[in-house]
Amino acid sequence: MTVRIITDSTCDLPSGIVSKLGVCVLPLYIHAGNNDFLDGIDITRDDFYTRLPSFSTPPTTAVPSTIKFRAMYDSLADEGASEVLSIHISTTLSAIPNVARTAAAETTSVPVTIFDSRQLSLGTGFLVQTAAELALAGNSVKEILPVLEEQIKRTYVWAALDTLQYLRRSGRMNRVISTIGELIQMKPILKMHDGISGVERARTRKNAMALLADRLRTYSPFEKIAFLHSDAQERAQALIHEVRDLLPEYETWLEIINPTLGAHLGPGVVGFACISKK
Repeated sequence: MTVRIITDSTCDLPSGIVSKLGVCVLPLYIHAGNNDFLDGIDITRDDFYTRLPSFSTPPTTAVPSTIKFRAMYDSLADEGASEVLSIHISTTLSAIPNVARTAAAETTSVPVTIFDSRQLSLGTGFLVQTAAELALAGNSVKEILPVLEEQIKRTYVWAALDTLQYLRRSGRMNRVISTIGELIQMKPILKMHDGISGVERARTRKNAMALLADRLRTYSPFEKIAFLHSDAQERAQALIHEVRDLLPEYETWLEIINPTLGAHLGPGVVGFACISKK
């Protein structure tokens, strides 16, 4: 039995891990200015955030078609997959899982199971990593799913935004509320756990970083942890230094947030994804 894992480009897994585990990543589309990009293929993350403030119109994002999903499922069947497990960003945040479900129902070459990660970014990525490791060890999809469900209960993602401008431009926040928030230096902190998203608020950047550090202490000790940023590496490293006593001995990831999410969150985001130990 050969199980193959598919995910989408919002998962933020390092490319080395993706390659090592044989994960297939379906890129999302980004329309910016007069150009269309495939996330992670036509534009690098550094380049995206460098160019983001200069785009004449707010970048928009789009989900791959069912045809793209089916083509990838069929390709894996041709490579010898006996089952495919397709793991994606939370259905509460994106239409990706629903498009994947439609494609899976139309696929006849191989059985395809769609799994809603109920997470985003490396919250999804950690699930993909676990699933791929279990698949390589010879486990079936039926054996992998309970492990993922248990991991979701211990997975948390938090991200402190530096500006409300991009949420406003993308239509994800009322313009009046976001303008008032900027005037009083309000820093929204987005959080995600088990499919439920929420927002905390801090008055300043310093207070936002302090709140992230506090939550990290709450969720420790960690089975896995990674830090995330969008063109804010120095502040992300400062957060890592602040909580260094909580971190595992192995190397801690510091990853750039994918442009699909960055188009809505903007630059200056600092956050983390973690799995609390059992």
